[in-house]
Amino acid sequence: MTKRRAPQLPKSTPNPGPEPSPDRQPGPDVAERVRRLVSEAARLLAAKRPGEALPLLSEAWELDPRNAATAINLGGAYILQGKYRRAVPILEEAARLEPDNPMVWTNLAAAYLGRLALATTEQQDRAIAAYERVLALNPRTPHVHYNLGLIYLERRDLHRAAACFHEALLTDPDDRDAQYWLDKIARGDLDAQEKVG
Repeated sequence: MTKRRAPQLPKSTPNPGPEPSPDRQPGPDVAERVRRLVSEAARLLAAKRPGEALPLLSEAWELDPRNAATAINLGGAYILQGKYRRAVPILEEAARLEPDNPMVWTNLAAAYLGRLALATTEQQDRAIAAYERVLALNPRTPHVHYNLGLIYLERRDLHRAAACFHEALLTDPDDRDAQYWLDKIARGDLDAQEKVG
């Protein structure tokens, strides 16, 4: 019940993102190669095989470093492998390329945070800011309120944690994890040593 949600990854062949400037635009062969690499990598990520997806995504990123879909998937592969620091610059570039894409900010928040139990206050603050950006773009993005609730729970800010878990249930009434934590907070049933991350 305490596990964090996996990063969001495109579920189908991704949008190639904004067009690069004319002087840096990849040719049709390169664009097709990138599309195929990202598509195959997305399949591997969906099958929970990030180690196999990583070389494909790295090659696609080298071929076209302005492709936001590649960056999202590459950052997600690093997150799934626990390589949060490697994911951060790639996802920050994705945020620059597609600043209004909630998926980018959701993954960037996960990369900033790393493992919740080991996260510093600064890491938590950066993750909170990225999650708040997601909510500004789409207040009903799945799992964002829940993940914010876990951060506030780790900080022992029970009022904010409860508010986030309540919002998580409004987004997904079947979120049993959010209900679990909300019930524990309401009962005053949290062990001081209990870890959430």
